Amino acid sequence: MTDVLVRTDAAAPAPSDAPAGTPRRRGRWRGWWKHLLLIGFGLTMLYPLLWMIASSIKPDELIFREPGLIPTALDLGNFAEGWNALGQPFSHYLINSAIVVLGSVVGNLISCSMAAYAFARLEFRGKTLWFGIMLLSIMLPIHVVIVPQYVLFARLEWIDTFLPLIVPKLLATDAFFIFLMVQFFRGIPRELDEAARLDGCGHVRIFTRIMLPLATPALATTAIFTFIWTWNDFFSQLVFLTSPENYTVPLALRSFVDATGDSSWGSLFAMSLVSLVPIFLVFLFGQKYLVKGIATTGIK
Repeated sequence: MTDVLVRTDAAAPAPSDAPAGTPRRRGRWRGWWKHLLLIGFGLTMLYPLLWMIASSIKPDELIFREPGLIPTALDLGNFAEGWNALGQPFSHYLINSAIVVLGSVVGNLISCSMAAYAFARLEFRGKTLWFGIMLLSIMLPIHVVIVPQYVLFARLEWIDTFLPLIVPKLLATDAFFIFLMVQFFRGIPRELDEAARLDGCGHVRIFTRIMLPLATPALATTAIFTFIWTWNDFFSQLVFLTSPENYTVPLALRSFVDATGDSSWGSLFAMSLVSLVPIFLVFLFGQKYLVKGIATTGIK
C-alpha cells in the first residue's frame, strides 16, 4: 500500500508546473506587444525628422516628388549652398542665437533663483498675494503683453537690438521657472538655514553657499528649458529684430522660404538640420539633470 502511494505521488505532475506557464507566457506576450507599440509610436514621432534628413541630401525637384526616406539621387551641395545662401554665412545667425540664448539663460538663472529664494525662505508683507499674482502670470499668453512691450522698448530705442530679448530675463519674467525653483527650495530642510545663521551667515551667503549648490538639478532644468525655448523662439524675435544682420536662426530659416513659391527647400532642410545640432547636444548631455530636476521638484 505504501509502494502504491509512493508511485502514485511520484507519477503525479507537479501542481505548480501547469498553471505557472500560461500566465508567464501571457505576460511575456503582453511585454512584446507593449514594446512593439512603443517602437511603432517612436518611429511615427521620428518620421518627420528622418524625412527632413533625407530631404536635406536630395535635389530640390525630388523633395516633394519622392516622399520616401530613401533618396534616388543625392545632392550634398545643399549644405554648402545653404551655408552661404543668405547675406551672411549661416554661422553669423548661429552666433546671434547663441548671444540671445546665453543672455537669457544667465538672466533666468540669476533672477528666477533669487525670486524663488525670496518666496521660499523670506517673510514679507503680501507674500501670498504676490505669489498668486506670479502664478497667474503663467496663464498670460505672449500675444497679450507683446504690444505693451513693443511700445516700451520702442521708447527706449531698443528695437532691432538683442536687449528686448535678454533684459526681461534679468527681471524674473518667466514665472514657470520661479515656481519650479520655489518647489525645490521648499524641499531643502530649514535646519541647514538655521545652522548657517548660527555660524553668522546672512541671506546672501545662505543663498550662494547652501541653496544654489543643492539646487543644481533645478538650475540645470531651468537652463535647458530656457535654451530650447529661446533657441526655437520665432514670434518675439520676429517682432523685435528687423535688420537681416541681426537675425537669429529661426528668422534666417524663414528667409529661405520665398513668398512667390520659388524656395530653396534643400538648403532650408540642410540648415534646419544644422540648427538642431545644438539642441540635440544640450539635451543629450543635460537629460540626467533634467529628469532629476523635474522628479525632485514634484516630491513635495
